[in-house]
Amino acid sequence: MRNIRYKSAILLCLYGLSGVTALAYEVLWTRMLSLLFGTSILGVVVTVAAFMLGLGMGSFLGYRWQGSLKRTLRTLAGIEIGVALYAVSLPAMMQFLQGLWLSVDAIHTWQFWQVISALLVLSLPAVALGFAFPWVLRVGKSWQLSLGKLYGINTLGGALGALLPLLLLPWLGWLLALQCVAILGATIGLILFWLSFHVDAEINNDTCTTSNLLANCPSPKFVCLLAYAGMGAGALMLEIAWARAYGMILLRTEYVLAVILSVFLIGIGLGSLLAKRLPRETALQCLPAIVAIMAILGLYAFPYVNDLGHSLTFDSLFAALLFQGLLIAVSTLPATLAMGAWLPLIAREGEGASLYAANSLGACAGALLAGLVLIPWVGTALTWLLAAALIMLCAYYWLQAGKRLFYICVSTVMFIILAWPVQQLPSASKLLAHELPHATDLYQREDAVSITHVVEQQDGQRVLLADLQRMDASTDPTSVEVQRNQARLPLFLHGSAKEVLFLGLGTGITASGALAWPDVNLHAVELSSGAIAAAGIYFNQVNNDAVGHIDIQHDDARRFLMRTNKRYDVIIGDLFHPDQVGRGALLSLEQFGRAKARLNKQGLFAQWLAFNQFDITSLQVVLRSFAQIFPKNAIFVDGYRVALIGFTSEKNQRASFLLSKAPAIDTWGGEGGWTWLGRYWGAVSDVLRGDTSTKLQGEWSPVIEYALPHMRYAHTALSDVLDWFVKHRVGFHDGAKVWGVNDGDRSIVNADAMQAFKRAWAATSLIQRAQLAALQGNPESGRLQALAYRANDKNRWAGFVLADAMFASLSQGVPLGMNRQQALQKILRIRKDHEGALQALMVLAMENKDYSAWQQFSDKLHQISPYNKILSTEKKQRP
Repeated sequence: MRNIRYKSAILLCLYGLSGVTALAYEVLWTRMLSLLFGTSILGVVVTVAAFMLGLGMGSFLGYRWQGSLKRTLRTLAGIEIGVALYAVSLPAMMQFLQGLWLSVDAIHTWQFWQVISALLVLSLPAVALGFAFPWVLRVGKSWQLSLGKLYGINTLGGALGALLPLLLLPWLGWLLALQCVAILGATIGLILFWLSFHVDAEINNDTCTTSNLLANCPSPKFVCLLAYAGMGAGALMLEIAWARAYGMILLRTEYVLAVILSVFLIGIGLGSLLAKRLPRETALQCLPAIVAIMAILGLYAFPYVNDLGHSLTFDSLFAALLFQGLLIAVSTLPATLAMGAWLPLIAREGEGASLYAANSLGACAGALLAGLVLIPWVGTALTWLLAAALIMLCAYYWLQAGKRLFYICVSTVMFIILAWPVQQLPSASKLLAHELPHATDLYQREDAVSITHVVEQQDGQRVLLADLQRMDASTDPTSVEVQRNQARLPLFLHGSAKEVLFLGLGTGITASGALAWPDVNLHAVELSSGAIAAAGIYFNQVNNDAVGHIDIQHDDARRFLMRTNKRYDVIIGDLFHPDQVGRGALLSLEQFGRAKARLNKQGLFAQWLAFNQFDITSLQVVLRSFAQIFPKNAIFVDGYRVALIGFTSEKNQRASFLLSKAPAIDTWGGEGGWTWLGRYWGAVSDVLRGDTSTKLQGEWSPVIEYALPHMRYAHTALSDVLDWFVKHRVGFHDGAKVWGVNDGDRSIVNADAMQAFKRAWAATSLIQRAQLAALQGNPESGRLQALAYRANDKNRWAGFVLADAMFASLSQGVPLGMNRQQALQKILRIRKDHEGALQALMVLAMENKDYSAWQQFSDKLHQISPYNKILSTEKKQRP
């Protein structure tokens, strides 16, 4: 007896560790599929579905193929080692799979075939893991381990395994993390192989074997298996809906999936362990309704979870994960506890494996149904409710026939009453009330890729959101010009571009910056169909109807570059959130290489980055990776944004050529060519001088996206990055030499050119130093901004900071010798597009009943800010 307890303890521990590796694989492979599909939710759906499909098929097969204890343990050992080897080889398989269906034109058709392919590839190791379940049950029975204990420990191990990547990814990166998990799996296999030498070789006659299986082992009725499959489908539908919903309002990275999976499995595991303490008949009557009610209450609690999740600040990612994980646990644990108790309650001796197989196969169908059909068609909230209803109705199968109809009717009526008010998720304006107070919703579109919203703020400005995150800046005038600059700079630096490609459309505002070059053919690729629709309807007044001038491809940017044969003069990579799942691949060696391959001989690629989205180390990784593909490169700075410019030729154009080819200054922002040339910061080698690291960002060996989530809690990250950047600018004369602005250039008037370049150069340096001083709380910031404006009054950043300071000072009184109108006019002489000054002058004109002046200011304000609500308000007041 003592020997059996010793062996059973080892087996229990090993099966728990097997759960750890299985779920760690699942989280890591989800990241891999997110890269494949270009979106995280599809990666979640397909990985979960593949796992459930494999577990179900494996359990069904393993139920029929059983043998001696020794053979069983050695087979289990082989399974663990085989899965570990397969896991290590999967990245190579996925790279092959990535290019398998490039000939398919339509993005949805491509996604369909990729889903099928990924299901096949990932289900194979899951089949092996599922095959192990009935074999472990057989060994456990021989060593007096119950179904509930084995299932519960394995599931709790899975909960820990879901969290394991959170520790490994920031420390080791994706590939090494996968290899570490594979080593753990192989170690489990070796211990199981060792354990096989310490058991008797004979077959236990009381256990179902291959020869006597059909004769002696009970098999559940088909209806019973169908009902439990339905419960599995409902459970995974619920998990997918939770992942979609909570992933929008809490931490928006792959860390969310790990937390949700862990909490889900903790509930299932604890429910399985506690099932033996429940009175069976009472539990079968009550648990279905408990699952449904708790799921519905989760939807009622959803906006409060959102508010609570955003009301607190944290000093570390770990603290945020812990708190938000507890929020998810409180919202979901009661329902998952009830679901976890079901298998031990309903399984008779010998039925566990077949029920497990049916449940897993149903779960696969539920995951695919939720992610690919229900969420795009009826939305996340209704999918959530339908999942709860399916679990409840299927669970009533195990009630006595005389009670079943009564319980179903009463529960269905109560379910509809409770669910009716929450059949839709709260609006974006309500969920983002802390960020966008008093906003209203203009547009919502939900599909398998994301939920797209257009929200109008209190002042009338609009924001495009994807899964409640900004896809682009708002429509306020300053943001619009900054976005347009992302097209203006690369087109100016090329000088004679004809074909331009935007990797990402967003609101279309960035692309509208290219309209000043009338002979350019514009192309854009955008994965979100919601964004494409919104850009043409809700942002047309600020993007100058650019959507009508652009050839738009609904596709993933990576896939588009891999499959197109077209070449471009300029390719522009828009801003995005690099810490999101798979987004870091857009800053990888492979993606930069694809862009370079699609450029013409004299082409250039521009990748925009935002300082506030990086720490120093991560930014250096991106710069290093960019320079690896584009040895001839340049860095430009525009406020808090930086442009990486990669040239295909060995030489860039000279200043004289660029200035001669530039459009009229008023048509592309009013800053002029010298201002832009003055924003040159140097080559990557200049900025990285003294750097000895060799880390690069690869698609299949990513670095930055696992470190960046921690950066959100480093309060000095932005000032640290700016401080480092300010100290690493190339010298002025070296910069002048790069663009041909020197005494040896006879094509322009040297003195005037050198003076213009020097002023623009000085203004840029002063602005960056002023921004750094402001972040550090240094009062020197104001003086530096004033000097920047004196150096180059065409620079928007210098002009607006000075104009804003003057406008703010009016609240303390007007300057001596001026009235308020004269002070406001002086601000407009610095920045004629200053929104606040124009609004104030409109108010003064209305008070003075000067309707001609009011109309003049109104027209100017509408030109720079067409969605500003003061226009409609003032028009209503005007007689």
